Amino acid sequence: MKEIEATGRTVDEAILKALASLGIKSDNAEVDVLNEPAQGIFSFIGNKGARVSVKVRYEPAEYLERYLNKMLHLMNLEGKVEITEDNEKVYGTINGNKVGVLIGRRGRTLNELQYLLNSVIRRQFEGFKKMVIIDVESYRVRRERTLTQLAKSIARKVIQSGHEQVLEPMTPQERRIIHMALQECEDIVTYSKGEEPYRKVIVAPR
Repeated sequence: MKEIEATGRTVDEAILKALASLGIKSDNAEVDVLNEPAQGIFSFIGNKGARVSVKVRYEPAEYLERYLNKMLHLMNLEGKVEITEDNEKVYGTINGNKVGVLIGRRGRTLNELQYLLNSVIRRQFEGFKKMVIIDVESYRVRRERTLTQLAKSIARKVIQSGHEQVLEPMTPQERRIIHMALQECEDIVTYSKGEEPYRKVIVAPR
């Protein structure tokens, strides 16, 4: 758990310095005031500033886990939250009774939840670079399998007809699945076109 000391003319100033150094917000900090500011004689000789010790209460993965559990509680949903991470991403999985409501039509609610969580984590932890990936009831695994099958089916149609095919708008993650599924197909080329959130994958003859 990260902890630093900081000084300032006032306790609040010292705390703000510590929070800035740690890159966190005040609600994720444990503060211990080591020295209150003291005024010397003649209002300036021997003046002493404030000194505080500030400790990070929750690291990003733990903060995310608590946030998701609180969200489930507020929604009256029973689910188990598991958090893992690697060098590039933090993965959150939710499994349980009736948590499928968090997926939504074609994963729209899940994607919106993931966007929200990435925003929350970046606001809470300044400089945090990892991507937060959220899955519910293994939806993303099943969706990847479906999109891979779709990509191969569309590729066959393009090769047979000689005409390009335009897929429905997808998230960046889903578009990447299409591109990856067809990257070794020598007879076609894939590219994305349009603006978010309506950006689409085009599958065209090479």
